[in-house]
Amino acid sequence: MKIIFATKNEGKLREIKAVLGEYFDIVSQSEAGIYDEAEETGSTFEENSALKALYVMKKTNSVVLADDSGLEIDFLGGRPGVQSARFLGHDTPYDIKNNEILRMMKDVPEKQRTARFVCCISAAIPSENGEPQVLKAKAVMEGIIGYKIAGQNGFGYDPIFYLPEYGCTSAEISPEEKNSISHRGKALRQMKDILLKRFEQ
Repeated sequence: MKIIFATKNEGKLREIKAVLGEYFDIVSQSEAGIYDEAEETGSTFEENSALKALYVMKKTNSVVLADDSGLEIDFLGGRPGVQSARFLGHDTPYDIKNNEILRMMKDVPEKQRTARFVCCISAAIPSENGEPQVLKAKAVMEGIIGYKIAGQNGFGYDPIFYLPEYGCTSAEISPEEKNSISHRGKALRQMKDILLKRFEQ
């Protein structure tokens, strides 16, 4: 069964295919011929993931998955949160974003550096009559903001997201380890189970 994933992010697509590729034929929205994106006007990860999935579903009449994910830092009141991709500007490189967060957290003690990655995945399923069905899964990965950028694996804020139980950032663990514990990996496995159950009917 072919499923379109509404993303242009190659790092994200690799993670998605690693979890779902055994069960579904996953293609990116670009591969499906969709090059524009929904405007993320929602105030929550759940709202934005649904907006993105429905936008591509309406253009393709296919089952579409979309995620909205981000970094919540408790000391910063949950920021950057749903603005994670747009923090300091959508096209600003992540090394600049990461360095700015480290600067903002410079003198913050470890106990107050708690943070989490949040991921909400929505599946938009077209209906022949009536409203499309939207299914959702959500998961988190807890950690702290480190004191320096470290690691070449992962992408985005991974190099500053420190995992105390691993003694390293989420950019320093292997892709396989990351998929087993990450917010996106956990949400994808939830969604896999939801979809398999839905299409067994």
